[in-house]
Amino acid sequence: MSVTSSPRSASRVEPRPAGRSPRAGRAARRRLPSWLSEQRLFGIGAVVVVLVAWEVVALLRIQPQLILPGPVDVINAFGAMIQGGQIWIDLWTSAQELLAGLALAVVIGLPVGLLIGWYKRIAWALNPFVNFLYATPRIALTPLLIIWLGIGSSSKIAIVFLMALFPVLINTAQGVQSLEQGTVRVARCFGASDLQLFRTVALPGTVPFIASGMRLAVGQALIGVFVAELSGAQHGVGMTMNTAGQQFQTATVFAGLFIFAAAGVILTALLRRVENHYAAWRLSND
Repeated sequence: MSVTSSPRSASRVEPRPAGRSPRAGRAARRRLPSWLSEQRLFGIGAVVVVLVAWEVVALLRIQPQLILPGPVDVINAFGAMIQGGQIWIDLWTSAQELLAGLALAVVIGLPVGLLIGWYKRIAWALNPFVNFLYATPRIALTPLLIIWLGIGSSSKIAIVFLMALFPVLINTAQGVQSLEQGTVRVARCFGASDLQLFRTVALPGTVPFIASGMRLAVGQALIGVFVAELSGAQHGVGMTMNTAGQQFQTATVFAGLFIFAAAGVILTALLRRVENHYAAWRLSND
């Protein structure tokens, strides 16, 4: 016995409106390389547009090359720095000062921030000093640090350390003070010690604040490196920029500026990876 379907019972197929289908859009996104997301594509495109516009303005010589060199002039200046060989010593010197100062800021600022945020009496005792040093322009301490530590790398690292310390310390303390107190009370009711609370509650809960403080510390540390190398340094990217500025080598100054900017972008990207890793750890501990 055959069953025939009537035209009324047959399901209608609505015509698809003209235009790009969602499947086609997904296929187009799949054709992009894995490392090139839509966000990165827009960012790279914007940077290329700005560089092209900058080069066009430089070629028109609205301002002389002494005032506004183009990207090609900056690349040529960077190539001359590489051929001269001095740039490698400058990069190594600046990298040592930057990383040593940042490491000291994290090693000291992180535990002190945790203690200030966790223990009220420690906060009451240290807050006057923290507020005083934070309100003081740390760059103004450069002459004192040079007198105390000399013009070598020690004074440069101390300047970087002071510039990077307070973003880490203050953000960490703020993160501890922002913890959910109900969670802390429940953990104490179950007999958790202070060390266990630090490991299972305080650290996971303050990860976003610590990461934010470290990103701010990177920018402050780069400022510290540049300022420190203006004061009697023999090597360093900041010293090279200062010398080039005195000799009106504007393209070389731009080249040094882009070196500092690239260092900041790379360190910030690494810190974002660390933040994403510990964000997953935080969720697993919640």
